[in-house]
Amino acid sequence: MSPTKRPDQRVAVVIPAKDEAERIATTVRACRSIPRVDLVIVVDDGSTDGTQDHARAAGAVTVRHSVSRGKASAMETGASVVAMRDYSDGPARLLMFIDADLGDSAASCAELVPPVVDGVADMSIAVPPKQAGAGGRGRVVRAGRRAISLATGWLPVAPLSGQRCLSREAYEKAVPLADGWGVEVGLTIDVLVAGLAVIEVPCDITHRVTGNDRVGTMHRASQYKDVLRAVTRRKLRRHRVRRGVFEKAAAEQDHFFAYRAVPLPPKADDDVESDEKPRDDADAPEAAVSSETADD
Repeated sequence: MSPTKRPDQRVAVVIPAKDEAERIATTVRACRSIPRVDLVIVVDDGSTDGTQDHARAAGAVTVRHSVSRGKASAMETGASVVAMRDYSDGPARLLMFIDADLGDSAASCAELVPPVVDGVADMSIAVPPKQAGAGGRGRVVRAGRRAISLATGWLPVAPLSGQRCLSREAYEKAVPLADGWGVEVGLTIDVLVAGLAVIEVPCDITHRVTGNDRVGTMHRASQYKDVLRAVTRRKLRRHRVRRGVFEKAAAEQDHFFAYRAVPLPPKADDDVESDEKPRDDADAPEAAVSSETADD
């Protein structure tokens, strides 16, 4: 489906959080300052440091998992709460997923809203600046980028970015979300395979970096495992766009421009005669997709 302009669109922010008492209040206040945001949901994923209390005091609606269920589950819980609070006589809110540790820089994610509101894309993804002190050698990033490229032809700058704004339709194409840290790669693949458009947007955000110590190494190993699992499940289901379908889009792609792996069908002209030969179902965009579901 083609993106639709949404001039009166409201936005709900969903923040998955675990043991983020130090930064969550600042992040919540920054999110509340973003234009069009009228609802901030913090899903406390089994924290033991009072994260929920700090988030509520800062003005967020809070939900708590008694035990940690992982990032993807927290995102799904938050999206469900947003759906329950959507107005029955209006459009569903756009969903904006924000990491809990962004602090004041979360306000920069305001740049993610216009592309979706203006109908340029169905999902926008934040590309952060290079941040000093980050450890690792980019192995997980390269794995995520390669997986997305093989499935859809797209080569994103920031395949693991957790800062995203998307329509409810785009979100529903990807549920249930991929487990754990594989959620971002899985979400991108699922949205593009569904025939929707994605765009990356530079955002001046900063977050807590993982170093080269034991904790950082273990974190990256967990990320890699989850990304690999999300990708493998989609490979087994042949959940991808055929290369012949995305080849032209892949060849013409450019950073920070909308990308669509499955071309939109041509618009019918008003002067087309009614006895025009109908298009065979095999030529429809949906036939370019090897799988229609996105469950994990």
